[in-house]
Amino acid sequence: MLNRRKPPLMEAELDITSFMNLMIVLVPVLLLSLVFAQIRVLNIQLPAMTEQLIQQEREQPQQLELEIYADKLRLNYPAGEPLHEFLLTEQGQLDFVGLSVYLQDLKLTFQQKQIEKQEITILAAPELDYQTLVTAMDTVRSFKAVVVAQVVDAELFPLISLGELPTEERSP
Repeated sequence: MLNRRKPPLMEAELDITSFMNLMIVLVPVLLLSLVFAQIRVLNIQLPAMTEQLIQQEREQPQQLELEIYADKLRLNYPAGEPLHEFLLTEQGQLDFVGLSVYLQDLKLTFQQKQIEKQEITILAAPELDYQTLVTAMDTVRSFKAVVVAQVVDAELFPLISLGELPTEERSP
C-alpha cells in the first residue's frame, strides 16, 4: 500500500490592496456628496396691491340669471338687473324659443368680448311646474345646430344653479 502524502497546505496571503484603494477613493467621495443639513432662506416680497386689484377683489363676478314667473321669463345680467323679458306666446305658454334665440345671441356677444361665461342661475318659485323647470334647464344648457349636415347640440350655459325667487318678486 502506498501512502500518499498530501502536500502541506500553503497559507495563501490575502491581497486586499485593490479593496483598500477602492475604500481610499470611495469614502471621501461619498462624504463630500453627503448633505448633512441644508437650510435655505428665501426672501419673498409680494407685489403691492394696487387700487385696481383691490377693486377687482371687491367686485363679484357678474352672474347671468333667469327668473321664471307664471306669466313671463326675465333674464338678468348682472344679477338683479333686468336684461330682457319674454312674455307669454299666443298659445299662452312661456316663450322658451325666444329665450333660446336670445341666449344664442348673448353667448356670441360674450365670445366677441372675450368673456368666458358658462354658468347661469335659474330662479323659480317653489310651486313652479316641474316640466317648466326642466324645459328651462334644457333651453339654457344647449340648442340644436346644424354642423356639416348633422344636427348637434351646441353649448350655451351648461353650468346651471337653481335658486328660489325672493318672496317680494314672486307676484309680478
